[in-house]
Amino acid sequence: MSDNRWWRGAVIYQIYPRSFMDSDGDGVGDLPGIIDRLAHVASLGVDAIWISPFFRSPMADYGYDIADQCDVDPMFGTLADFDALLAKAHALGLKVMIDQVFSHTSDAHAWFEESRQSRDNPKADWYVWADAKPDGTPPNNWLSIFGGPAWRWDPRRCQYYLHNFLSSQPDLNFHNPDVQQATLDYVKFWLDRGVDGFRLDSINFCFHDAQLRDNPPKPEALRVGRGFAPDNPYAFQYHWYNNTQPENIGFLERLRALMDEYGDVAALGEISAEDSLATTAEYTSPGRLHMGYSFELLVDDFSAGYIRDTVERLEAAMTDGWPCWAISNHDVQRAVTRWGGAQPSDDFARQLVGLVCALRGSVCLYQGEELGLPEAEVPFEQLRDPYGIAFWPNFKGRDGCRTPMPWTADAGAGFTSGQPWLPIPDAHRARSVEAQSRDDGSVLAGVRRFLHWRRAQPALVTGTQRFVDAPQPVLAFVRGDSDDRVLAVFNLSGQALDWTLPAEFARLRVLDGHGLLAGVLDGDRVRLPPHAALFAAVD
Repeated sequence: MSDNRWWRGAVIYQIYPRSFMDSDGDGVGDLPGIIDRLAHVASLGVDAIWISPFFRSPMADYGYDIADQCDVDPMFGTLADFDALLAKAHALGLKVMIDQVFSHTSDAHAWFEESRQSRDNPKADWYVWADAKPDGTPPNNWLSIFGGPAWRWDPRRCQYYLHNFLSSQPDLNFHNPDVQQATLDYVKFWLDRGVDGFRLDSINFCFHDAQLRDNPPKPEALRVGRGFAPDNPYAFQYHWYNNTQPENIGFLERLRALMDEYGDVAALGEISAEDSLATTAEYTSPGRLHMGYSFELLVDDFSAGYIRDTVERLEAAMTDGWPCWAISNHDVQRAVTRWGGAQPSDDFARQLVGLVCALRGSVCLYQGEELGLPEAEVPFEQLRDPYGIAFWPNFKGRDGCRTPMPWTADAGAGFTSGQPWLPIPDAHRARSVEAQSRDDGSVLAGVRRFLHWRRAQPALVTGTQRFVDAPQPVLAFVRGDSDDRVLAVFNLSGQALDWTLPAEFARLRVLDGHGLLAGVLDGDRVRLPPHAALFAAVD
């Protein structure tokens, strides 16, 4: 077994395949399109790609409702296309991670179609089925993240089935050992094809409370969470029983044992629990997942205090595991808009990439972050996201961060020769890869410089982390060990400021060439323009 840990400190570039590159003019991105644009990804200086689901699916939740875990949806191509993508990525020096959705399938999956036919067929117990209460209401009070009860009635069995997400995404019954084995079997299918790892969607949702106990109510003042808003009834409960069950640990250890047979591969778990940081630490203990990430930085709070507190709390709990950080993905408003407002500056866009990549851990960058893409405004009549449609207008859904990548400034943005599945804003065309590649002062140029520069700084890749007391809005920390330490200082505000360094930093050597707007070291003071950063070796 290999002990290579390529994933420690890796920068992983997330590709949302529907929106990356369309090769056949149908308006939807596909695997051949990804192949065509992989050189761009490699040029950034990232270490790996993570591809969101491309499996057979009715697309009710745009790929996260899987009908066959071992085949490519014709919309995206073929297994041969995936093999070609894998070979091209490896030739470019990129590792390839793919999504896996363990907790549920599509209701069009052959397993569910068999399971729903009767109470005594071979797959009758592969999903979470339960009898109605005597008055015909659902078995308990569990709620779906997408709104309303988490139970749907099926007249074939005269029972309810559980769905933590859409009603077309029935939950598998992981208490059944056959379900666990079938899951490991399709993980093995992709490992045998040569993938380098998996991003595990909603990994803490695999198991449910076997007793189907009610979730307790949550006081109104505490109705906040990650991935849902206070106006969603899901926020009204403590989710103690519909996810994050102790039995999940044993399954993660089985998964890790299988992956260890393949050596240099990695499992990254997405975790959204009542205490996501504690669960992340638990799930990344030895013999479990290699990495975990949560929604803790996918929030509205961008203060130095919040970022420090979040990282320190995870570090305190995670004594053995390895974190992974993300500030944007396919589920949340893009960070430059969420944290920077309507007109974020290019310096701010570059700083965000530099900041998340300077934290201890691995990093997931979402396609378009390297361009400083703002959130797109998608009118209601063009929405595709069922979550957004259900909660409009308070929540506009996830389509605003899923619009196609702008490769050029033409009508189809170089993404498609047809009608794109989501509209492409003019503001995105103006920030196209083609346009920014010609501009040495662009966000893209700065991100490329930073990611290549970071690779040459071992302290920023795998070093330890210690925060330094500094007044808001300064965020300061030291990465690395005694013989290789780097001080990183960020001005998170839009105003220039000075900061007097603590006495321990009497001997600093400024590190240049990182591509971000640079602060200036003036004696014992750091002078920081708006959204600037300073990196210095601690001698």
